[in-house]
Amino acid sequence: MKCIIVDDEPLAIDVLIGYCQKLDFVEVEATFTNPLEVISVVKEKKIDLIFCDIEMPQINGIDLISSLDNAPLFIFTTAYSQYAVEGFNLNAIDYLVKPIPYNRFIKAISRAKEILSYRKTPIDINANVFPSNGDVQTPNPGFIFVKAEYESVKINIDEIEYIQGLKDYLKIHIKGTNKAILTLMSFKEILNKLPANQFFRVHRSFVVNLGCIKKVQRNRIVINDIRIPIGESYRATFFPIIGL
Repeated sequence: MKCIIVDDEPLAIDVLIGYCQKLDFVEVEATFTNPLEVISVVKEKKIDLIFCDIEMPQINGIDLISSLDNAPLFIFTTAYSQYAVEGFNLNAIDYLVKPIPYNRFIKAISRAKEILSYRKTPIDINANVFPSNGDVQTPNPGFIFVKAEYESVKINIDEIEYIQGLKDYLKIHIKGTNKAILTLMSFKEILNKLPANQFFRVHRSFVVNLGCIKKVQRNRIVINDIRIPIGESYRATFFPIIGL
């Protein structure tokens, strides 16, 4: 995985270089303290991942990423938490708040590796896309199919607000409606179908769409006036992701 690091603080760059050097699948192609230099490099070279600071003097990281045509995967690294929602709206792989703990770095780059591996896997058009469990596997990231009763139901990913676990079933709540879809699946199965940077498990019984969160009230999330608990074992990873 070829990556570049963009940060106006050399010390922050050194920290990420040190982390990357511990992994045999990561190669730091270049580092930049001037973000404007990145634009031409991304056009000329094959870059898989960008670690990008947000608060920089020439141009902020959000504007930089937005300006790139066919931007690589990217992870925001910043000392400021107020940009978290905007970062995830750009489909950032992760949002790391400085000082970055090594375990959070590993979690973020592992997500990037998984997504990159999926993108590079050739699709066999002759393969059976209907596995034995009835779920439809599709290369289109905009929707999934799940088995509900005696049919496979198409669900647009962005319309999923949250998913609730009910013993052997999952209840998938759909945006803008009072409708929920019941499917015989595990959380592991549904999370394998959904973008890792968009859906996060916050409780043993709940997975939420980060883009649908309206408020966070102590240990609860508010989505469409529904209050969802944040489990104690999930707080340490969830709050840094949303910048709290």
